[in-house]
Amino acid sequence: MKRDLDHLMETRRLDAIVASGHIHGNPPLYYLTDGAALTQAHVIKRRGAPAVLIAGAMEREIATATGMPVILSSRYDYRGLLKQHQGDRLAASVAYLQRMLEDQHITGRVGFYGFRDQGAAYTFLRALDAALPEIEVVGEFGENLLTAARATKSAAEAARIRETGQRTIAVVRETVAFLQSHSVGPDETLRRAAGEVLTVGDVHDHIRRHIALQGLEDPEGFIFATGRDAGIPHSKGTLSLPLRLGESIVFDIYPREAGGGYFFDMTRTFCLGYAPDAVARIYEDTRACQEQLIAALAVGEETRHYQQLACEFYQQRGHPTIADAPQTLEGYVHSLGHGVGLDLHEEPFFGDTPSNTARLRPGHVFTVEPGLYYPEQGMGCRLEDVLYLDADGVVHNFTTYPRELVIPMD
Repeated sequence: MKRDLDHLMETRRLDAIVASGHIHGNPPLYYLTDGAALTQAHVIKRRGAPAVLIAGAMEREIATATGMPVILSSRYDYRGLLKQHQGDRLAASVAYLQRMLEDQHITGRVGFYGFRDQGAAYTFLRALDAALPEIEVVGEFGENLLTAARATKSAAEAARIRETGQRTIAVVRETVAFLQSHSVGPDETLRRAAGEVLTVGDVHDHIRRHIALQGLEDPEGFIFATGRDAGIPHSKGTLSLPLRLGESIVFDIYPREAGGGYFFDMTRTFCLGYAPDAVARIYEDTRACQEQLIAALAVGEETRHYQQLACEFYQQRGHPTIADAPQTLEGYVHSLGHGVGLDLHEEPFFGDTPSNTARLRPGHVFTVEPGLYYPEQGMGCRLEDVLYLDADGVVHNFTTYPRELVIPMD
C-alpha cells in the first residue's frame, strides 16, 4: 500500500523516486496520482517527505484536486531549455529533469518508474546518470518498489475492484440471457430470428457492447471460446464457429474501470442445453478443486503451496499436470492464480517456482483459477474467482456469479 512507500524505499536504499510519462496505460503513475485525469505528469518523492506532483498549467485544477502538492511544469521552462540546447531533445529533457530534482533537493540513489519505449528510457537514463554526478540512477528488475507497494490493496482499492466485478458479472448475466434468447435448430446450432446461425463472433460483438454499457473498457480483450478452442487456455475463440448445444464454452472476462483503473478477472465454463459426460467430469473435478483451495486460503501461507495443492488434487483424479509433466498440453497446464489491480496480472503470483517466496497477506486481491484442457477431445474447463484478504485476514469472494455447468435452452 502507499503507506508502505517510505519503508520500501528504506529497504531498497532509495533516497527518492521519480515516476513520469502519460497517465493512461501507465500504472505506476496512475497509482501515485490516484488516477488523476491528467495527460502526463511527473511525481517526485523524497524518502520521508510527501510526493510532489508536477503537471502542466492547462491541467492545474485536475492536479490540485489530487490533494498532492502541485508545481506547474512551466516553472522548469522546457521550451527555453530546448532553445538553449539547439533543439537537442535528449539534452533538454535531461536538463529539464535536473531542474526538478534540484528544486526538490534530491541527491543519492533515485529509482525511476513509469512506462516508456525501452530504447528511449535506456538512452535517457544513461544520459541522466552521466550528467548528474550527485544522482545514482537506480533501475529495478522484477518486483520493483511500486509493484511491491501495489501488491496489497487498501479497503478503498478493494472496493473499486469489487465494483468493477459487479459490473463484470452484469455483463456475464446479460451474455447468458442473450444466448438463451435464441432458438435451436435441428442440428443443435443456435439460430437468430431470421434463421441464420449464431456465431462466436456475434457473441463477441454482444460482449463488447455490454462491457461499454457497464462503463468499463477491455484493453486486454476477453475469451469466449468453444469446443477445441476451450481446450487451449488463451484461445479467444474462432469467430466464425457456430454456437452448439453440448459444447464446452470457456468465458474469461477481464475488463477494467474506464480510464485505466482497476481490473477484474473471472471465468465461467458452461454448456448450452446439456453437458456430455466427459465435460461434466472435468467440470466437477475443477469445481471441487477450486472449492477446496479457497477453503484452504490462509494469511501467511506461501502462494506456491496452493499451486502444489492444485496439482496434487488433479493428479489424484487422473489428470496430467505441469508438476509431473512440465511440457504437457493436456490436463492442468498453468499456474493457479495471480494478483489483480491496476495490471491484470500482478503480485502475488502462485507459480511453483524457487523464486516465488510470496506469502498471502492482508490486502491481497488475487484469483484462484484451476482448469483442465483437452483440446484434442474438443473440450476445456476453467473456473476463476477473485478473492480479497481484508485487514483481519478474512477471505472475501468478489465473484458472486454462480458456478453452473448447464445453461437451460428452451
